[in-house]
Amino acid sequence: MQQYNTFKTKFPDAILLFRVGDFYETFGSDAIKTSRILGITLTKRHNGSAAETELAGFPYHALDTYLPRLVRAGERVAICDQLEDPKLAKKIVKRGVTELVTPGVTTNDNVLSVKENNFLCCIYLQGKIAGTAFFDISTGEFYVAEGTPEQTEKLIQGMSPKEILCERSQYDAVTAMLGSKFYLYKLDEWMFSLNNARDRMLKHFGTSTLKGFGVENMTLAQTAAGAVFFYLDQTHHDKISHIVALSRIDHDQFVWLDKFTLRNLEVFAPLSENGKTLCDILDQTHTAMGSRMLRRWLAMPLVDTAAIALRHDIVGFFSMNTEVAGESENLMKQIGDLERLAAKTATGRISPRELVQLRKSLVAAAAVKKLCMEQDCPSLHQLAGGINDCDEICNRILSEMNPEPPAQLGKGDVIATGFSPELDELRSIAKGGKDYLIALQQREIERTGITTLKVSFNNVFGYYIEVRNTHRDKVPSDWIRKQTLVNAERYVTPELKEYEEKILNAEEKINSLETELFNQLVLAAGNFIPAIQQNALSIARLDV
Repeated sequence: MQQYNTFKTKFPDAILLFRVGDFYETFGSDAIKTSRILGITLTKRHNGSAAETELAGFPYHALDTYLPRLVRAGERVAICDQLEDPKLAKKIVKRGVTELVTPGVTTNDNVLSVKENNFLCCIYLQGKIAGTAFFDISTGEFYVAEGTPEQTEKLIQGMSPKEILCERSQYDAVTAMLGSKFYLYKLDEWMFSLNNARDRMLKHFGTSTLKGFGVENMTLAQTAAGAVFFYLDQTHHDKISHIVALSRIDHDQFVWLDKFTLRNLEVFAPLSENGKTLCDILDQTHTAMGSRMLRRWLAMPLVDTAAIALRHDIVGFFSMNTEVAGESENLMKQIGDLERLAAKTATGRISPRELVQLRKSLVAAAAVKKLCMEQDCPSLHQLAGGINDCDEICNRILSEMNPEPPAQLGKGDVIATGFSPELDELRSIAKGGKDYLIALQQREIERTGITTLKVSFNNVFGYYIEVRNTHRDKVPSDWIRKQTLVNAERYVTPELKEYEEKILNAEEKINSLETELFNQLVLAAGNFIPAIQQNALSIARLDV
């Protein structure tokens, strides 16, 4: 328990999921809370002393099932994993907290809503002005703003963040301004230093100034944005290359709706049970990005007549050209969530199947661009012209990936046949070895006359020959008995063990090589994140 207590001291306000073998365990008050939220059994143990310790846990492979329920309950969850193979550990297995998941910082698909951003907000007050930052780690969107407390309250109501950060000394003031609707978390004062904030952001963006983002003079917004970066460091979210820009929100560019207007107009929440919202009725989008953008457009209606006219021109064109609109809609239905696929690429959490979907989405986006550029509509050209073809990474994914890969690495058949000669050779060994085992089984049946014998495999004994007790007297003398069951016995032979070693070594090398090749491809895809995000933005605007 000493190792557990060390990590718990570092994350006292989070539920600590402590990996023990094939389980994530919680102890003490964490166990009581986890048992209540998840509805799992709460047990007790003595831990070598008279005092009892509460215990609750679940299998490690069920993390994606249980983690979302803890986060939705408003809990912060620290995930403590084993950092080395227990079989190779000489003493206690080395462990470390690999991620701190909070309501506003999560990339788990089971926590996120497809149609809604999962914003983390940070607010910093100074006199009668507030600086705010909004960041969605699942998409890479990062917005900053400055305004009066009234303007800030309206902005926060419209953006609807899942978690709000503030300086510890400003907690009461922020609570008085926003009420108790939002999940509020206090940070230490050093995280709100302007100089520290600027240095952290300049380091991330690789620039010498923030002028290019139009926020150079927004010192309070910079402070809030810097605190977000420090919070990401604190929660062990260091793979954030998909944050490529800061977007400035100017209060004079939008109509700001207060919480009473949003409620009475039922923009996002119905007044009656089972009622429909304005967003539900208007949302005829075909992409996840478009659906999220519609919510932002409804929360922040434009006042700029030129921008409004651009939207009207495109809507008018599609209304008058229904055939083009139908073709565009069919293409958009083939486009996945480019924003979140880009974020998963940056964080290294994209699956083989999702990487293939990324290619299909980029190909469909390029087809949308081609269709739009063929039309006689300058406004459409202006919007669709921002879509990038991304041919290089699309061609790599096409040539290197199996077109129908498994959902996870380690299942085989991720990399296309013919791409890696070494991988093809290992696959031939593995497949040929299994064919040999089938032939061995048939040969032993013919040699012994035991028609029911079978060659099988388990993780304890590896490959073995199983014979029912009724045929035990026919077992050859060169077979080695390995296990006795109620109705059968299991045997191994030198030949069987030799082929087992060849097959298992080949399969292990296949998994290792496929993982290496896949990770190289994901790394290459990471170079296209800005282009993918631009495509997502253009497609979302066309979709809305």
